[in-house]
Amino acid sequence: MRRAVSRAFVAAALALSAAWLGGCAAPGGGRDIVTASDETDADRRARARFELAVAYYQQGQSETALDEVKQAIAARPNFGAAYNLRGLIYGSMGQNELADESFRRAIQIDSRDADAMHNYAWFHCQNGSYTQAESWFTRALAVPQYRGTARTLLAQGLCQARAQRLADAERSLTRSYEIDASNTITAYHLADLLFKRGDIERARFYVRRALGSTGTADAQTLWLAARIEVKARNRAGADTYGRELRRRFPQSREAAAYDRGQFDE
Repeated sequence: MRRAVSRAFVAAALALSAAWLGGCAAPGGGRDIVTASDETDADRRARARFELAVAYYQQGQSETALDEVKQAIAARPNFGAAYNLRGLIYGSMGQNELADESFRRAIQIDSRDADAMHNYAWFHCQNGSYTQAESWFTRALAVPQYRGTARTLLAQGLCQARAQRLADAERSLTRSYEIDASNTITAYHLADLLFKRGDIERARFYVRRALGSTGTADAQTLWLAARIEVKARNRAGADTYGRELRRRFPQSREAAAYDRGQFDE
């Protein structure tokens, strides 16, 4: 599944803590929501550096992002989200030992950091450690009141598909779609999986959801829709998607495959 390492990575694999300073102790002890009045100068410096690191990382500037996240950690050594981000950065740079150490440190700081567990699971999946990936996805999903359930189920389904656990992948992707039916990436991957398993009518249903509003579908989705229609013996429908593919993405490999009639690629 090519999208597992491109569009779906951004939507499903990248998970950063929503609370910049999650895990801070509130005045008087205990765990509470940290507000501006609770922040020290060091906290503010750490947050500013962290925000810069996120921006640089999302722009693909890994080394600059790493420098910023190091400064965030220097300002606040127990900043769990910063270690989580550091793991993502090191992973993108191929520094697997340092990435592993960073994710583990983030989870050590906050044993309920489901975002770090999610990223650690995806890190294992990318490196072919599917058993460990499944374990960490399961742990993330078990965290009470976790708001990223749909995203984690999507990533888990993609990983299960990589491991050729197709029935499990279908269950995970279906659960993700049930939670967030507006996610066209989930719909695409579910349609793709069902198509490969020969469940054409259900694949048809989900690819139509993946197509979204008129004019927003990408080349991969239009190509999948065309291939599904061919399997459904609806060549007119396939040609409708094919013409749209050729019109909007004339230089794409999908358009070239359509022109050659290679629907079984």
